[in-house]
Amino acid sequence: MSSPPGPPPDPDDDEWRRRERDTEPIPRDRPDDGPAFGTGPAYSDGPSYAESAGFGREEPRRPWADDPEGYRQPEFSEDELAGLRVDASGMPLGTRRVLPLEDEPTPLVARYLFPTERYRGEWKRHWIHLATPLLVGILATFVLGYLAGFLAGQNVGALTTVAVILWFAVIGWVAWRVADWYYDRFILTNKRVMVVNGIITRQVAMMPLLRVTDMKYEQSPLGRTLNYGTFVLESAGQEQALREVKHLPNPNELYLRVVEEMYEPQAVEARLGKEADEAKADDGA
Repeated sequence: MSSPPGPPPDPDDDEWRRRERDTEPIPRDRPDDGPAFGTGPAYSDGPSYAESAGFGREEPRRPWADDPEGYRQPEFSEDELAGLRVDASGMPLGTRRVLPLEDEPTPLVARYLFPTERYRGEWKRHWIHLATPLLVGILATFVLGYLAGFLAGQNVGALTTVAVILWFAVIGWVAWRVADWYYDRFILTNKRVMVVNGIITRQVAMMPLLRVTDMKYEQSPLGRTLNYGTFVLESAGQEQALREVKHLPNPNELYLRVVEEMYEPQAVEARLGKEADEAKADDGA
């Protein structure tokens, strides 16, 4: 049986008051007591020891975790994931990052290839290569046309004829530069890179891929806007006929094409074989 409750404590009892004072909870905040130990900030200022040691610190939000405040798992489009998917042979199913391989060289280029090398493609220089001749032709047309009309009004037939002949000469030079641009080709095979140019006097410069020690391409702000660049090829620090090729179109795709041919020729052959099989299947269907 429990003992009956005793009489209530006497508030005037010194022993009771001492026990009550000793069992009072220690306050956590003491804003009115001044700084702790006389030098540091008050207890309420700054992080606690546990917080400064890293205990109880709130974990940073992870952007990939679902959160009601707007943090969601990132989403990827099908186009972004397509480049990561491969077929059974390991070939990517998505859009290629390089230009499609050419099947056959043009008659202009075929004469410079020997039978055992495989043709990969040929490219004309970007149309910016013709910017100077075209601007000269347009300017000459306006200036000489105005001059010929003015001289004709002054009844100076000889000078008018000279102005017309000069205009024909400028237009002939522009036509020559356009034809030279058309016959100027950058060529890639599985063994070398070549540049063929010239109309009457043909010039053929080449560099074996095995001798290329460094390759880069440069793009000015205008080149980035119009998508052309300059290729620079280095070969063991030696002087070579083919070092700098200006105004090549699609420089990034062309750079990937050359690098792939240099370092992953088996992948190129595998892609060519796959494309040939698909073409035969389509023809059979």
